[in-house]
Amino acid sequence: MLKDIQSLKDKGDYSSISNLIPYTRVIGLQCAVEDGAMVTRLRHQDSNIGNYQMAVLHGGTVAALLEHAAIFQLLFELDIKAIPRIINISVDYLRPCRAMDTQASAVLVKQGQRIANVRVQAWQSDPAKPVATAHAHFLLS
Repeated sequence: MLKDIQSLKDKGDYSSISNLIPYTRVIGLQCAVEDGAMVTRLRHQDSNIGNYQMAVLHGGTVAALLEHAAIFQLLFELDIKAIPRIINISVDYLRPCRAMDTQASAVLVKQGQRIANVRVQAWQSDPAKPVATAHAHFLLS
């Protein structure tokens, strides 16, 4: 899989990287480079709704979006030797995540030889009004 990721990265085909991961296809995650920045998008699917009465997404789906946005950012920004593995993630749910498309972007805060520290923010209609944020650590090698 690492060879496939590197080949797609060399071509600049980041949207195909998300298709390599079965889970991203199931929940509707897609990544793309927009204006020189990696953006991960969770497409609306009824199967991602956790509370049908309020029409809000399941918290686990939102957390998956945040985690994958961080991983895609690491793949975009770093010359990887191994696929980043999550060590821990802390998610803050800030407001209800309505049943609609949700975007996320990440920032690599610090990279050491083995550990990367990443912050992620998810929003729906306005990036200035995040629905959730996360702080995660990944093992790079």
